[in-house]
Amino acid sequence: MRSAYLAAEGFEPQLRVELGDRIVAEHGRLMLCDGGAAPAAWAANIWREPQEIEIASIGDAASKLRAIQRNWALYAPEHFRRGKLIAEKLPHVSAKPIVFPHAAPVAPLGSWTLLAPDRMLAAADCSSPFPNGAVEFVEDREGPPNRAYLKLWDALTRLRAYPQPGETCLDLGASPGGWSWVLAKLGARVIAIDKAPLEPRIAALPNIEWRQDSAFALEPASFGPIDWLCCDVICYPARLLKMIERWLAQGQARNFVCTLKFQGETDHDTARAFAAIPGSQLFHLHHNKHELTWCLVR
Repeated sequence: MRSAYLAAEGFEPQLRVELGDRIVAEHGRLMLCDGGAAPAAWAANIWREPQEIEIASIGDAASKLRAIQRNWALYAPEHFRRGKLIAEKLPHVSAKPIVFPHAAPVAPLGSWTLLAPDRMLAAADCSSPFPNGAVEFVEDREGPPNRAYLKLWDALTRLRAYPQPGETCLDLGASPGGWSWVLAKLGARVIAIDKAPLEPRIAALPNIEWRQDSAFALEPASFGPIDWLCCDVICYPARLLKMIERWLAQGQARNFVCTLKFQGETDHDTARAFAAIPGSQLFHLHHNKHELTWCLVR
């Protein structure tokens, strides 16, 4: 059995470290591995049990894919023209930007690529419902103060879970207020924590309360139950881990969405420690840079 992992664009070295000696071949950003599929934070999409398929022509390739299932996304680092001609014979898969908080697609979306003009690799079962793991949104260019809001949109869409009206959200490292804006627009009550103030129009939203403090100086028990702890604070991942472990130990927060921001070298050890937290997920979002997003939803 084999599996394949499509690296987040620009982060192939990080995925190679994560996969280690399981890699048996590479095809552009796609890394083929021995063994069944396993979580991989630096993969934009994971192909489960991909199969090599011999093809005699463009029509033959399309027919063989349609015989497996309806919806397919092409990854084409090579043989792009031939791949595009095959894709044109397959049912159209919409890649239009979605309007948040529209739910992620639920229909199975397979992935395929041409290894050679007469041979393709195809996986009917993939981890992402979006073509090559790339989700695009209809952006709001007026409401949020910066583009950081797209990361939270991305995470919540991937999780298929959203803060609900009336729930309490703690936004750590909130300034200038992009994540607080997202949470408030969903109807949640937001406690925004940062030494720097929020942008005035964000602070003026009726369900946002700004507190001037350090995220790392907070005592979890002083807040009472928190429905969502969201953190996009700039710090070394090891420091973030210690803070999250304190919150987990005290049991005051139910759900977590946190950004691990790597400064310089990638801290793979801390990433592995986050991934090992029971019930949680660690992934590279389409809108992350040299970052990973850790989530725990209960």
